[in-house]
Amino acid sequence: MNGVLPDLSLRQLIESGAISASQPILPEQIQPASLDLRLGTSAWRVRASFLSGKDRRVEDRLADFEMHRMDLSGGAVLEKGCVYLVPLMERLCLPHGLDAVANAKSSTGRLDLLTRLVTDNGTEFDRLPEGYDGPLYAEICPRSFSVLVRPGMRLNQLRLRQGQAVLSDAELRALHSAEPLVNGTALIDEGLGFSVDLRPAAGDLVGYRARPHTGVIDLDRIGAYPARDFWDELRTEDGSLILDPGAFYILVSREAVAIPPDYAAEMSPYLAMVGEFRVHYAGFFDPGFGYGTAGTGARGVLEVRCHEAPFALEHGQVVGRLVYERMAARPERLYGTGIASNYQGQGLKLAKQFR
Repeated sequence: MNGVLPDLSLRQLIESGAISASQPILPEQIQPASLDLRLGTSAWRVRASFLSGKDRRVEDRLADFEMHRMDLSGGAVLEKGCVYLVPLMERLCLPHGLDAVANAKSSTGRLDLLTRLVTDNGTEFDRLPEGYDGPLYAEICPRSFSVLVRPGMRLNQLRLRQGQAVLSDAELRALHSAEPLVNGTALIDEGLGFSVDLRPAAGDLVGYRARPHTGVIDLDRIGAYPARDFWDELRTEDGSLILDPGAFYILVSREAVAIPPDYAAEMSPYLAMVGEFRVHYAGFFDPGFGYGTAGTGARGVLEVRCHEAPFALEHGQVVGRLVYERMAARPERLYGTGIASNYQGQGLKLAKQFR
C-alpha cells in the first residue's frame, strides 16, 4: 500500500540492511513514522552551505568549502552564525519504490538550529530519490544560540514513503468530516490552514523572542537553562505583534490540530504570500499527535524567523498549512503513547533544554 512507512516497516528495513549504521541502531531512534538520525564523530566547518550536485559526491566537494575539521568525541561547540557539515552514523540503500524526506526534530527547530540533510548527487536539501544508495550528512547552522554537540545526538529525522501519499483537498475534507482534524472551522486549501494565536485565553503572554547575546546550550541538558537567560517574553493586549528583521520567535497556533493514527502530516515551511517570514523548521507531525486529547487536538508551536522587513502579525492571520499523508500501515505505537513525547498536548512551549 502506498504511504508513509510505519515503525514496523522501518525495523524491517534495518534488519534487511537497507538502513544501516556505523553503530547499532537504537530502538528509541524509531518513531511512529520516522527514524531519528545520529551525528557521527567528526564535523567540518565550511565557509558556505552547499549541495553536492548531480553525479558528484559530498566528500569530493569538501575541498572547495572546508575550513577545518573538528573532533566531536569529547563534545564540541558549534558557533552561532557558522555552517558545519557532520557525517551521520546512518546510511541508506533505498529499495525500488521508496523515496525519503528529512526534517529537523522539534527541539532542533525550537532552538533555531537550521539542520538539513545533504547527500551525494543531491540537487536539493532533505530529499532523497528512489534508489538512493550512499552516506548521509547533516548541515548544521546555529542561527540564535551556539550549541554543544556530541556523537549520537539526534537533530533530524527521516521519513520513508512509497508512492503518492498526499491527501487531496477533497480527501482531507472527507477525513475532517469523519474525524475532526481541527477545533472549529477547517480552512482547507492545498492542505489544512493554521493561524497564529495572539489573543491567549489566559494572560497576555503570546510568545518568546531569542535574545541576541547568550551562553552556549548543551543539547543533552534537559530543563537546565533558565528561559529568561535566552528568551524575552512577548506580551500584547491588542492581538498584534511586529516582527523584527533577523529575529527568531516562538509563537503558537490558534487552532488545535489532530493527526489520526492512519495519517501523518508535514507543515509547509514557508509561504511567500503570507509575509516576510518563515514558519516552522521542524515539519513532521507523527500519527497520534493531538489525537484523543481533551478538547480535540494539540496546538502547533510556530518557529518564526522574520526576513527583510518588519512585519505586523495579527491574531488569527493564516501563516501556513499542514499537508496530510496516508500511512502505508498503522504504526505499532502512536505519538504520545508509550514513547517519550515531550510536546504531546502542547501549548506555547520552548525547547526541552529550558525551564
